[in-house]
Amino acid sequence: MRALEYCLVRLILATLRYPPLGLAMRIGALYAHLFDLAAPRLRKVALRNLELAGLGARPDIVDGVFESISRILVTFARFPDIGRNNIRDWIDYQGLEYYKQAKSRGKGVLFATAHLGNWELSAFAHALMTEPMHVVVRPLDNSKIDDLVETRRQMSGNTVISKKDAARAILKALRANDAVGILVDQNSMPEEGVFIDFFGHKACSNSAFARIAAYSGATVIPGFALWSKTDRRYVLRFYEPFETTGDMAADTQRLHSALEQVIREYPDQWLWIHKRWKTRPPGEASLY
Repeated sequence: MRALEYCLVRLILATLRYPPLGLAMRIGALYAHLFDLAAPRLRKVALRNLELAGLGARPDIVDGVFESISRILVTFARFPDIGRNNIRDWIDYQGLEYYKQAKSRGKGVLFATAHLGNWELSAFAHALMTEPMHVVVRPLDNSKIDDLVETRRQMSGNTVISKKDAARAILKALRANDAVGILVDQNSMPEEGVFIDFFGHKACSNSAFARIAAYSGATVIPGFALWSKTDRRYVLRFYEPFETTGDMAADTQRLHSALEQVIREYPDQWLWIHKRWKTRPPGEASLY
């Protein structure tokens, strides 16, 4: 079964890599649509999440989420063909000065990112446009697919850090004044995180990011690769850094309040299909 899954992924990537870009985008949109039809529970979760967030059960936003997924698929498939000579055809910077200022401090940079826009392209592109960085990821269940994905992620010079043993590797990178990107927007178990307010509801969020930031003294920069409908390419937008206080709950809250603001600006580019409010405080009923 795992070998079949691997072959299917290789086939999908090939059909998105080799045709002309316009055709590949249409094929990617078809794949995303088929994914939507094959897993109707994901749309149901997205609509529920939108209700919880006070945005209303908006099918148009969910449609945009699957369109965003299709763009991610196409760009990921074409990583082997994207280099320094053509990367700006795909993406450009906004707020790079924040990164340069952070590097001058010499204590490393922690990119707080999320499943918003094209999180795969953001780190890949930063390595080509400025310098390589480290990305923290959870290994995929299928080891052959995981090897394929990890190879692609490192094609631009980045280093992958496994989430299983991340803390030591992250601190080592920060001591070398390197940058580390971490996805911070997923649901966590109570033993891993703290409850913060997110779109008006309590959400359990991993506090490790805030703990590492406070311990290392690294500069925290929220950053996302956001799709521009006007320019028909992405913008790797770095937002103003903020200093950590050492209060895990307060720092995690500030981080997610900033994330919520960006999601409200680009609601169709966040991965609403994830059960973000699954973990509840003791005694509270499930929201799903």
